[in-house]
Amino acid sequence: QVQLVESGGGLVQPGESLRLSCTASGRIFSVYGMGWYRQAPGKQRELVAWITKGGSTNYADFVKGRFTISRDNAKNTVYLQMNDLKPEDTAVYYCNAGVAQTRYSDLDLYWGQGTQVTVSS
Repeated sequence: QVQLVESGGGLVQPGESLRLSCTASGRIFSVYGMGWYRQAPGKQRELVAWITKGGSTNYADFVKGRFTISRDNAKNTVYLQMNDLKPEDTAVYYCNAGVAQTRYSDLDLYWGQGTQVTVSS
């Protein structure tokens, strides 16, 4: 099986920064696209940022210029650097990854358990 474990969430004041990390472990042949989603109370889960294995990135408009996604393929880890945080960024942030467990496996999508980010003065 494959597990995604996030870390780095917490409580910060507006304008401050946080860095989230997510590491995939278990039976892994290759990790393809990795990304971050978030879900605020009463709202649907939404894409924050996505990065391919080759490093191409995609961002939601509401985080462009403030958040940066990156990855370390050797560590099967994806990061989300969040700067200039706003109260509306408050949500549970989930890591997501496409993983092939063997050379011949289909690509399966896995989710982390989520990490809470709270931005409040």
